[in-house]
Amino acid sequence: MNTRYLLPLTALVFFSGCIQTIAVRSVGGIVEEGFGAFTEETDLQFAGQALPGNLKLLEVMLKNDPENTRILKLLAEGYASYALGWLEDTDVERARAFYMRAKEFGIRILVQDSDLKKALNGSPDDLKAALARKSKDEVPGVFWTAFAEGSYLNITLTDPDAVASIPRIETMMNFVAEKDSGYYFGGAHLFLGTLYGSRSKFLGGDPEISRKHFEKALRLNQGKFLMTQVYYAKSYAAQTLNDTLFTTLLTEVEEASIDILPEFRLGNTIAKKKAKLLLAKKDELF
Repeated sequence: MNTRYLLPLTALVFFSGCIQTIAVRSVGGIVEEGFGAFTEETDLQFAGQALPGNLKLLEVMLKNDPENTRILKLLAEGYASYALGWLEDTDVERARAFYMRAKEFGIRILVQDSDLKKALNGSPDDLKAALARKSKDEVPGVFWTAFAEGSYLNITLTDPDAVASIPRIETMMNFVAEKDSGYYFGGAHLFLGTLYGSRSKFLGGDPEISRKHFEKALRLNQGKFLMTQVYYAKSYAAQTLNDTLFTTLLTEVEEASIDILPEFRLGNTIAKKKAKLLLAKKDELF
């Protein structure tokens, strides 16, 4: 082989790879910025049909840039949202599978930090210590990892392995609440409220702590992120047998304008669907 062609050929392959990576990262940024067009949708059937294809497209893009945190975050958020909005109430097994898929994409963000990678394989105290050294920049990856794993837990409370993950989930959500309490409409407080409200005292549940987190979330999102009221009713109100609060919260969701939070019409449409389902089950819960 004539070696005088080897270096130019290698350089060409390397250059092509760089161009491809730059292109993927540029497109990833455009997709992230344009994600709002999807979350503004109000037709659940249309959104539910569109989301899987878009998620697979993102996975194709990820193949060319496996550590792209923008794409990884969108995939973690997208798969978790798909499980929550379209599967959890009708196909629990598929919801579990998609929550775990979302978690894996979130983990791929976190393990890019060697300190967190090591801590994730250690104890909750190890993770807490590692997160204490991190900044607000780590919030998205931590939040979506914990959200996916915690959502899996919420529909798998009889699984000992899932229950064993509670301290890790709590540690991660406490980090988000401390570093950026307003992230995702006060999502950490909403989730901590659900975590404490949906468990028995034997498993570490505490209704009063749950209530405080939900009230904090409502203050942060001004009651416009309707999923807050849904989970406040589903966990705290149902667990404490407060049927008046249960009905009040869910009626508030049903009567709220879909434009109360224009950039999150899709999520609030899902919240309205869940509120209707919960109200229909009120006699079973109380």
